[in-house]
Amino acid sequence: MVIKDAARTLVPGRGDPHGPLPPLLIVLTFVTGLVDAVSFLKLGPNVFVANMTGNIVFLGFALAGATNISLLTSVVAVLAFLLGALGGGRLANRFVEHRGRMLAAASVIEAALVAISLGMVGFGADRSTGGTAHYVLIALLALAMGVQNATVARRMGVADLTTSVLTLTLTGLAADSRLGGGEGPRPGRRLLAVGSMFAGALVGGLLVLKVSVGIAIALALVVGLLLLTALIVLYLSRGAAPWVRRPS
Repeated sequence: MVIKDAARTLVPGRGDPHGPLPPLLIVLTFVTGLVDAVSFLKLGPNVFVANMTGNIVFLGFALAGATNISLLTSVVAVLAFLLGALGGGRLANRFVEHRGRMLAAASVIEAALVAISLGMVGFGADRSTGGTAHYVLIALLALAMGVQNATVARRMGVADLTTSVLTLTLTGLAADSRLGGGEGPRPGRRLLAVGSMFAGALVGGLLVLKVSVGIAIALALVVGLLLLTALIVLYLSRGAAPWVRRPS
């Protein structure tokens, strides 16, 4: 059942109500792992640009007097994420009747924001904590993730593929399993979501920790995957594809 469900997620059938969205959202979940690896391991100390739950906890630690956590860094990430989510919400409202265009537009905007970050890294911006470039990079990446969350997690309507929040996915994987007394819906999809973010974090971690220009490679990979997602979804949503409308 797990393998069959995972296969349906990666290669949706012709009548799937979400069309090609599930595999594309798996790609975006991988992107989230990549981006958070860059932020946490290279733009910290201790900051995420996608996982806002972690940042809220870090804010509490910083206010309690933890010396290895930057209060301002977490504040910048949270505020930029909220601004991105605000823009993403307006974008989603504009394309509410066409999920393909919504995802494409959000992916292009994200790619542009990450590309600016990549340009700053490529031109040798000083990423040391407290510098202007440090906060600008965090803000740009958090803006991008805010846009992604507002469109995908809030408006796309594909169960268990929010691309960033895995707490409920993991809870559902255990609580809804047969051992937990449930019927075990979509175990393969949930495992793919967890695995793709893990893979993104692993690849991102290896790049930024083991490769001298790893942060640039990681950000370039993010830009490429986002643009590829936009191109694929635009191509597949031509005409009157039924999946472009969110199921009622």
